[in-house]
Amino acid sequence: MTHTNPFEAIHSELNELKGMVKQILTAPKEDYSLKIYTVQEAAKILGCNHQTVTNNIKKGNIEAFYVGNRKRIKHDQIFDSNNKVKSIKYKR
Repeated sequence: MTHTNPFEAIHSELNELKGMVKQILTAPKEDYSLKIYTVQEAAKILGCNHQTVTNNIKKGNIEAFYVGNRKRIKHDQIFDSNNKVKSIKYKR
């Protein structure tokens, strides 16, 4: 009579999960420094209206450039160095 270990199946699944987690952790991170946003995308990220973003561009609080006749905003103008969203909503 042979006895099988009831934990063998669980052990093999855990090893498979460990492998998946290692793959996720070692995957290359996306470089957002070159990402460019539209005014609407920036407004959604900042949690404000697109007109607020446009007003801040006009005031000089946010640097933007044109592609054709459309305004575009670089990633670092929306996020600070710690990759946290800048607060422009109530800036006066």
